[in-house]
Amino acid sequence: MTDTGRSSFPEYDQLLALLELGAPWFRSKIACDVTVQGHSFAVHVASLGTDAPDAPAIGIFGGIHGLERIGTQLVLDYMRSLLCRLAWDDLLHRQLQTVRLIFMPIVNPGGMYAATRANPNGVDLMRNAPQDADAAVPFLAGGQRIGAWLPWYRGRAGAPMEAESRAMLHVVETELLPRPLSFAVDCHSGYGWRDSIWFPYARTHAPMSHFPEMYLLKTMFEQAHPHHGYAFEPQSHQYLLHGDLWDFAYDRAPPQNLFLPMTLELGSWLWIKKNPRQIFSRAGIFNPIKAHRTARVLRRHVSLFDFLGRVAVAPDRWLPNGAQRDHLLEQARAHWQYGPPMP
Repeated sequence: MTDTGRSSFPEYDQLLALLELGAPWFRSKIACDVTVQGHSFAVHVASLGTDAPDAPAIGIFGGIHGLERIGTQLVLDYMRSLLCRLAWDDLLHRQLQTVRLIFMPIVNPGGMYAATRANPNGVDLMRNAPQDADAAVPFLAGGQRIGAWLPWYRGRAGAPMEAESRAMLHVVETELLPRPLSFAVDCHSGYGWRDSIWFPYARTHAPMSHFPEMYLLKTMFEQAHPHHGYAFEPQSHQYLLHGDLWDFAYDRAPPQNLFLPMTLELGSWLWIKKNPRQIFSRAGIFNPIKAHRTARVLRRHVSLFDFLGRVAVAPDRWLPNGAQRDHLLEQARAHWQYGPPMP
């Protein structure tokens, strides 16, 4: 699979090379095409593992914001690791007989090519869904409709979502939501002094319906990896925003199915603290510049992806029900400092 005659960028070339090298294993398709500065790029989706429609699935996404290249690099590195392991890892082959993996490493190739957060139309894809927050959001950063000349532009009110947003949501709605159990991890960077795992909601301070399951997932991950270092919390604990794509997707999941979307937010402020000159570069604000720090990031988060692959294999061993779920709900509310449920 090649895109001849096109100007490109390193992450896109790496993705094409991976899809070509992994053709015996990865099943790939094009979700949509985008054009920027006269150059055309495809939004690629790759899948691996079982085709059973009721099998658990994990979707791993990156590159929604074009400046946040480290998220895409993380997804590509994990794909590369899986491809190498398929040559010898029998346990991985067994896992893939019962679990499906879906990768969308560069949701916004036009923004990545142009080195912009937004897509080529100036729209911040993570503010592009139609729903509004139910309380005050940060000025501009919570999503604005003033115009694309300001950051965090949502797009025109009532307009269709951007092609990239629709493509990603189509993948979620066809590959993840119909299944009894699915996870999503969306890799970002640029916020905070530490790495975070955020989950819905971003539009409201109210807890998500699957609070007990998310709390149990967090607990199991901490038991398996006690030194992980993530802040694991609802995104609303940090700020509210309009138009979050994962809120929109979560609310569209069939009520009988369990869909747990997470945003992996790599805290870039620490990279800037260690190398203050990065702040003078748009790329440096969102990505580690030093090679050894990039390598450390790529190593550090593999445990999260592998953990999700393991828990997806046998959900009956851990999914709560009845009194256990009620108890977990109480624990989750106490842990994340929510009051008792409304009568």
